[in-house]
Amino acid sequence: MQGSRPLVRVVRLGLVSYQEGLRLQQVYVDRHRSGPAHSLLLCEHPPVYTTGIRHQPYPASRLDPLRLLGAEVHRANRGGLITFHGPGQLVCYPVLDLSGFRKVCRAVCTAACAGSVTRVLSPPPQSVRWYVAQLEKTVVSACGSLGVTATTSPHTGVWVGDNKICAMGIHCGRYVTSHGLALNCNTDLSWFSHIVPCGIEGKGVTSLSRELRRDVSVHEATPHLLAAFGEHFHCELSEDA
Repeated sequence: MQGSRPLVRVVRLGLVSYQEGLRLQQVYVDRHRSGPAHSLLLCEHPPVYTTGIRHQPYPASRLDPLRLLGAEVHRANRGGLITFHGPGQLVCYPVLDLSGFRKVCRAVCTAACAGSVTRVLSPPPQSVRWYVAQLEKTVVSACGSLGVTATTSPHTGVWVGDNKICAMGIHCGRYVTSHGLALNCNTDLSWFSHIVPCGIEGKGVTSLSRELRRDVSVHEATPHLLAAFGEHFHCELSEDA
């Protein structure tokens, strides 16, 4: 009904390979062909470096040494440059049809013959810019509820000072989103020392655990992220029993 909140299904995948994560995202993207199928895929990945599509492709000569570290390396069709995913990182892949997240519009009144007819136009879908901003607000709120003061910056993602705590890279085709965000909980941050994360020189990385000086697991951070997602996307979240 008009004005109702979109329903988003939360799917907990656990620890899955990056390749399997890509496959499952496509499964949920395809479900949108037959109607609304908003989903939020949550997972962790074994160590993997991924590159996005921004600017020139990351050269193979710089990728091969990363494989020698024991990590997989994949190219992806998301935005951004290179980043790392690994255990202790809460990875969130929203698969949403942005046409189901409408802007608030006023009724448009038109005159018809002798009478006045009120016609309510369907408001336009939200933009990709809005979507990324809501993802950033979601993570800032989740960090805040855990006791970490995080902010946004001109660089995409969420930051604590000059250190990135959450990387973001999305893909959107025909209003349907995939890829998403990776929030460092108790990740081994030494993996990032072998790359320039997201291609941003002079910046570092951090985690919830480092900022709070205690262990913060993915399990602990997840409900905070879900609560913030429901708030900032004005949606209802559901999970299978």
